[in-house]
Order: sequence, then C-alpha cells, then structure tokens
Amino acid sequence: MNPRIYLDNAATTRLDDRVLETMLPYFTENYGNASSLHSFGTSAKDAIEKSRAQIALFLHCKSEEIIFTASGTEANNFALKGTALANREKGNHIIVSSIEHDCILNTCKWLETQGFFVTYLPVDKKGFVDPDFIKRCINPKTILVSVMHVNNEIGTIQPISEIGSICKEQGVLFHSDACQSFGKIPVGIQNVDLLTINSHKIYGPKGVGALMIKNGTPITPLLHGGGQENGLRSSTENIAGIVGFAKAAELCFSEMEDETKRISGLQKKIISHLTQTIEEIYFNGDLEKRLPNNINFCIGNLEGEGIRLLLLLDQEGIAVSSGSACSSNGDNSASHVLQAIGLNPFEARGSIRVSLGRYTTEAETDLFLKTITNKIKNLNSIFSVV
Repeated sequence: MNPRIYLDNAATTRLDDRVLETMLPYFTENYGNASSLHSFGTSAKDAIEKSRAQIALFLHCKSEEIIFTASGTEANNFALKGTALANREKGNHIIVSSIEHDCILNTCKWLETQGFFVTYLPVDKKGFVDPDFIKRCINPKTILVSVMHVNNEIGTIQPISEIGSICKEQGVLFHSDACQSFGKIPVGIQNVDLLTINSHKIYGPKGVGALMIKNGTPITPLLHGGGQENGLRSSTENIAGIVGFAKAAELCFSEMEDETKRISGLQKKIISHLTQTIEEIYFNGDLEKRLPNNINFCIGNLEGEGIRLLLLLDQEGIAVSSGSACSSNGDNSASHVLQAIGLNPFEARGSIRVSLGRYTTEAETDLFLKTITNKIKNLNSIFSVV
C-alpha cells in the first residue's frame, strides 16, 4: 500500500495533537454555555476571554477587537456587508482586488444588487495590486477597500501596510483577508481596520474563525439574537473550537521561525527539482514575495492534463490541488486568479498547487518529486500529433 502524502495544506491542515488535547475538556467536562450564570457557564466564558486575549496578543490589537465567527468566509461576509450597510449614508463604492477569495467576490456581487458599486482591481502577471492605482480609484463615495494579505492559490504577498496607509490618508476603511498568512508569516495591522483569520489553516479545528475590528470602526451585525461577541455576532459560542484556535495560534507563533526555515527549504528543493527536470514548466506568482509553503505551476503544452496529473498522483496516495478548494464544488471553471495574472482559460485549468505543512517531511518531498516526474511521462500534449 502506498504511503499517504498530504500536500494540500492551503485547503486545510491536520489538527495538531496538542490542539486536540487542549480542546477535549470542553467537550466532556467544561461544556457549559458561556451565557449561563452558573459555574459551568462562567468557566466557558473565562475560556473564551482567555483565548480572545491570546489571539489579540499575536495580532497586537486589543482583546475586545477580536470577534469570533464560524469561519473565514463568515468573517469576510461580515467585514464587507457589515461595513457597507453601516456606511451607506457616506457612500456606496467598494474596491477589491480581482484575485480575492470567492467569498469576497460573491459578497461583492450581492452588494451590487443592493445599490453598491464595486471596482475590481487588476493585478500584474505575478499577482500584485498597484497601491498607486488604488489611490487613483478612491473617490468621495468610496467607503471600503479589501485586499487579501496572501493569495490562496499563488501565494503572492500583498503590500497591505502600504495599501492601508493610503486608505487611512483618504479616510477609507481597509479590510484584509489574512486566512492564508496568519500564523505563517508576520501580519502587520497598524493600517488595517478589519482583518479576517481562521483556525483550520493553522492546524486548528474547522468551524471557527475571527474578525479583528478596530475600535471605532462602524459595522452592522449580520446575526441577531442573544447579543454574544459584544453584540456583533449573536450565536452560542463554539467553546472547544475557540480554545483550539487560540492554542493553534500559540503554537504557530512560538514555532514560526523554525517552521518557516524548514518549509522554505522544502519549497526551494521542489522548485529547483521541477525546474531542472520538467521542460516547459512555469510557475505562477512571484517566486520571492510568496508564502513559504506555496508552489503553483503549469507545464507548457500539458495544461490540458492538469486534472489527470492530480488524479494520477492521488492514485499513488499523494494529495495536491488544482486550485482553491473553496471554488471547486462541482464547478470546472478556470481559476479567476490565474486568468487575472494573464493565463487563458485553458492554461488556468491546468495548474497544480502544492502546499507544504508542519507534517511534510523530507522523505515525503523526495517521493513526491520522484512520483510526479514519472507520472508526467504518461501525459499527452494536447498539441501532439496522433
């Protein structure tokens, strides 16, 4: 039986055993509702506030500025819809990058049906937005700019501090989706008004995320009920998930330097090997200003075989991706991210994303490289003569 090798950590990560150990008591012992006044409830409430303070420490923000949600998608929806509705009297113009996660782009499509106007920023061939162009796009009706810190497909790291500075000068709110970067690289929030993070990308549990909302930021709640999360997000809190999220963040930040060094080494090894052994290979995104665990590539003349290559690797127990897991639910459309950087739809369907993680070993990397090199020999160019 072939060993199972997981190289799709940008989609989700394995729960760290140390995180699971921290969570278990909140399923079976400390299972109270945080809104209850008895000791079971106050114990749960204390766990939430301790977790909130931990995450705030890592983001260098105030504890009360962290609002827990059920996912990064919910946090992104809250950031855009909540600020749009709260600032409707000021203006109705929103600016986002063209390579945002689908939950941002689909939220913008909904906002357009509600009377808002959206500017979709172009990116260059490496996936970067131009801060100067953002400045030119801001007008008196602009209320919000949203640009993700790191792209989930190509790993490009955007200059959010510079973008945030421009927004601050213009009196416009700035939101950034940091789900891919939080816990992996430093995230500067000094010029960010709203920041989205989540748990399952950093070896924590699924079903929990957070939105950092700087004090004084006008925002309208989307969920109404018992008034949890400072009245901004009503719902009974996921205590075990929140505790696990905080523990996962703690481990990531305490081990970031060593983990980044190790994973960057594996990333460089893979890129070097693929460059030397595969003709016509080209990498998507910048090879320097990118997340240290991300590799995204296409093979010239073999783009039509991208999905087949993914399936051939899967047969050998190796999991990679052809793009964002969140945009592949029965939809075979080409990646909007890759098209935005200049690939045509045919090329954009042929990408392979390899995302390394905490549990990726040197031996697994070597086996992946050996296997993919062999499997590529079985592929047929769409342009070959039969």
